[in-house]
Amino acid sequence: MPHLRLRDLIDILIVTLLVYQVLLLVRRTRAVQLAFGLLVLFAVYMASRVLKLNTLQWILSYMGVVIPFALLVIFQPELRRMLEQLGRGGVFVSGFGAGLGREETIQLVNNVARACRVLSSRKTGALIVLERRTGLNDVIESGIKIDALVTVQLLITTFFPNTPLHDGAVVIRGNRLMAAGCLLPLSENPHLSRALGTRHRAALGISESTDAVAVVVSEETGAIAVARDGQLARGLSEEELKVMLLGLLAQPPSRGPVVWPWRRTQPQA
Repeated sequence: MPHLRLRDLIDILIVTLLVYQVLLLVRRTRAVQLAFGLLVLFAVYMASRVLKLNTLQWILSYMGVVIPFALLVIFQPELRRMLEQLGRGGVFVSGFGAGLGREETIQLVNNVARACRVLSSRKTGALIVLERRTGLNDVIESGIKIDALVTVQLLITTFFPNTPLHDGAVVIRGNRLMAAGCLLPLSENPHLSRALGTRHRAALGISESTDAVAVVVSEETGAIAVARDGQLARGLSEEELKVMLLGLLAQPPSRGPVVWPWRRTQPQA
């Protein structure tokens, strides 16, 4: 390729990275099935041209005018996630650990895991959201502002039954509990099991729309679960929760492959 210049290589590299990021964003989402549907329509259109099916070709050609606008609506969640990821630097920036030292991160994880063990033994429901790169100010503003250092006692007291802050989620930024009683978006995944309650659906919802990590303690069974990137790992022990949170909070938040081998994903309906 005698005419290939350095700027051409840079151009190809940038396009390759963008395509790769788009593929990571739509992986394991409904966008994959929608993309396959578009490929089927395109294949039918090409077949209609080859076979001279004029009526079918005319209909599909007019659909081509509508499809670009439909894509903006259909892929709105994925497009929003892509812009959020670009805004926070994508995979080239450091993650949660950038704001905390290693010792502080370990102390935070120990406090969260210990509090979850106590809440689990008492079958007290809890929903703890750990902010990473995506800002959660809108979620924090929906609750009661606290802005206190995270401790085991504070978390247990916050979720004590029949108190004003028991319902809703707490949001942790760094090693500080910013707010309690916060409202989270529920997951719109139609394939979730009906056995999952509101807390689990809210945890999945916030993990689908942001890069946050959500820890759930079931009020019915006392089981501990973690939601990340729209996936749910359930039935965790205190030690397993520590290992998982350390692995997630110490690494850059991205939409790439999940580091933890999720032994139990959300059950299918």
